[in-house]
Amino acid sequence: MKPATRRDFLKCGMAGAAALGLPTLALGRHRVAVGTAANSTVRLGVIGMGDVNAVGGVGGRGHQLIAALAKVPGQQIVALCDADTAMLDRETAALKKRGLEVTTYTDLRKLLENPAIDAVVVALPNHWHSLATIWACQAGKDVYVEKPFSYNIWEGRQALAAARKYGRMVQVGTQSRSSPALQQAFAYLRSGQLGPIRSARAIVYRPRLGLGKAGGPPPVPPTLNLDLWCGPASTTLPARKQLHYDWHWFWETGNGEVGNNGIHAVDVARWALGQCQAAPRAIAVGGRFAYGDDGETANTLVAVLDYRPAPLVLEVRNLRVTKQPDTMGTYRGRDHGVIIDCEGGYYAGDSSGGTVFDRQGRKIPVKEIPDTRLEPYPDAAHLANFLAAVRSRCYGNLAAEAQDGYASVACCHMANVSYRLGKAAPSAAILDALGGQPELYDAFERCRAHLQANGVDLAADEAALGAWVTFDTASGRFLGEHADEANRLSRRVPREPFAVPEIVA
Repeated sequence: MKPATRRDFLKCGMAGAAALGLPTLALGRHRVAVGTAANSTVRLGVIGMGDVNAVGGVGGRGHQLIAALAKVPGQQIVALCDADTAMLDRETAALKKRGLEVTTYTDLRKLLENPAIDAVVVALPNHWHSLATIWACQAGKDVYVEKPFSYNIWEGRQALAAARKYGRMVQVGTQSRSSPALQQAFAYLRSGQLGPIRSARAIVYRPRLGLGKAGGPPPVPPTLNLDLWCGPASTTLPARKQLHYDWHWFWETGNGEVGNNGIHAVDVARWALGQCQAAPRAIAVGGRFAYGDDGETANTLVAVLDYRPAPLVLEVRNLRVTKQPDTMGTYRGRDHGVIIDCEGGYYAGDSSGGTVFDRQGRKIPVKEIPDTRLEPYPDAAHLANFLAAVRSRCYGNLAAEAQDGYASVACCHMANVSYRLGKAAPSAAILDALGGQPELYDAFERCRAHLQANGVDLAADEAALGAWVTFDTASGRFLGEHADEANRLSRRVPREPFAVPEIVA
């Protein structure tokens, strides 16, 4: 597939802006630019299979995307890559049963050298996302990269620069962007019928168990090349019971629930607000409560991304000490998704659908937003949208283009950075500090009730009050107070030969 020219990018960017970033997606009916091979088969390499048996996970993401690709016409999986040959063998055998023969690799660099591959699907752990994207762009491959777009802010900026410099189509796996339900809902909100937007809330109440105490690093299976698995990260593994999936809850390789499921809700909320860049500043409050385990990231967090005139509030909860669902709590009847508050009411929903309510919480029938519920995770439509852009060479046609991935993940990183710079504080001091942020004040008060219902006494186990961090979108760096510490947390110490390169346009 040929790279897009600078003129193509400018033209497509204007077209995407005119469409408000809301392409209509119907699987198998994508518009393709005149003069391109609309029926050409895109040859794919899938990188990262994932462990389908990891405790606490939902199955290997690469494994899931291979299944979703089976529903998408116009593509052929020709190669697989994973640092663990056991996972490669599992997926290769499954594809063989479908009559598909593929080339396998343990080193993604070798896969990227294959000229028979047009595009790659990257489903590796977070710490690999940006480097794999950059290397693929440099090798002339288009990229579908799983969320979050980057492990840290600096790496995300380099991946975005690589997409532009090398003229590649880069789609981020925030598949809610391909939800017709949300496209319709946000078109309605932008029509002004519900009045101006006052705030957006991203809700992620997802119960998880603690990791326990391992007493040492996890066992490394003989089928795994640990050096390749670690890549940009340190090869010194923190104490934990299992290598796979639990990497989410350690700062060296993951971003906690904020970067795991929080990115989905933050991306949708930012989309609703119509904000194209990362927030100008952020603050977070939270902690890792009750588990007493090896994990490092917060299991409870509330944050405000201080967009103006309407802020974005993120609420993450993982703690549930009983099997009773009410101990997780809900906000306006929801335990996940977004709530978009407007002057005349609010919208509450997710990628499967939603509802409009008035200020008193009474349902408002809206013909533009049908009651029909759709599949909650439109993976196939999102992949089909990517393949259509691979053919058209128009990045403005992508539902979740690299710029969107960068802006949303930067918001998540800002929340985590604020939290990591925080210090334990009494609840009274936290509430006093949040007095100027009514939405965040309310979120923390409800969070206190949630923690109390789960046996957490904040008088004894204090939450961390994060620092206000200010972000400059032009430079991609933090400014002002706490800038040095925040910038230090936003770029890792490089590990050769897996150092993320600085991309200069």
